[in-house]
Amino acid sequence: MSDIQHPGLPAYQAEPEVVKALGRVAVFMGGDSAERDVSLKSGNAVLAALVSAGVDAFAMDVQGCLLKTVENPDFDRVFIALHGRGGEDGTLQAILSQAGIPYTGSEVMASALAMDKLRTKYVFAGCGLPTPKFRTMTAASDAEQIVQALRAPLSVKPSREGSSIGIRKVNTAAELAEAYEAAAALDTQVLIEEWVEGPEFTVSLLQDQALPAIGLSTDHVFYDYDAKYLADDTRYRIPCGLAPHDEARLQHLALEAFRVVGCRTWGRVDIMQDVDGEFWLLEVNTVPGMTDHSLVPMSAKAAGISFEELVVRILLDTLEEANA
Repeated sequence: MSDIQHPGLPAYQAEPEVVKALGRVAVFMGGDSAERDVSLKSGNAVLAALVSAGVDAFAMDVQGCLLKTVENPDFDRVFIALHGRGGEDGTLQAILSQAGIPYTGSEVMASALAMDKLRTKYVFAGCGLPTPKFRTMTAASDAEQIVQALRAPLSVKPSREGSSIGIRKVNTAAELAEAYEAAAALDTQVLIEEWVEGPEFTVSLLQDQALPAIGLSTDHVFYDYDAKYLADDTRYRIPCGLAPHDEARLQHLALEAFRVVGCRTWGRVDIMQDVDGEFWLLEVNTVPGMTDHSLVPMSAKAAGISFEELVVRILLDTLEEANA
């Protein structure tokens, strides 16, 4: 449940010249990743908003060989609403780039990097940005050594999954070994990081601007898949609960993270705050959810941007891409 109260935003219609310039838009959704169901919800919401705004758009459920998406395309550009592997990890972006078809969101390198939580953290650490201490784990037998090297509790994450799929909180070496086996079944690369106790925040980015931050709280152990997409008792705070100067610091950190990864147009950065008030970067999302539970539309609404205007603005950057 959200405690956000906003007046209804006026109906948004794209200008006729914008509609003409955008041409026919394919909304790519679905896919074959573990996030298929969420992607279908995101894609259908995006499609409905584009059509409502007057854009000529249609849905494409992308499954199987991605190369088929660029065989004799009957569209001018793509709004990518695919989450997870195949759609968010640079694979689709590379295919569309090679075919010369403009698409929304980050390009190949940034997409691939942001999808890989481990290598994103290497970039954060290399750039001097705060992120929880971490290790890779390659075998359950590493558990004791990792518990000694890092401070429990720990977070166990499949490095290249999204929507908090496969993430576990552990306190002991035995729990870590068990959680590792479960994560390794989803990804050969498993990331272990120190757990940050404290409030969680997310900052949405749109065209190099930070939107109002959202404070998150849930009765779950953390903001997991159920809390994100299914639960009705997740609490979202806008204003986020921080003092203005702290929110500005949070937004600046999110923008820095977005830029060092090389992202463009839109996305979301997840950040924790510890008991001492320090912020810690968790990850960058290059194709965030766009469902009725999703955070980017929520943050945009707080900034006075309707869902229809949001998706059109994201699409507008593809015009610049085509002319680059």
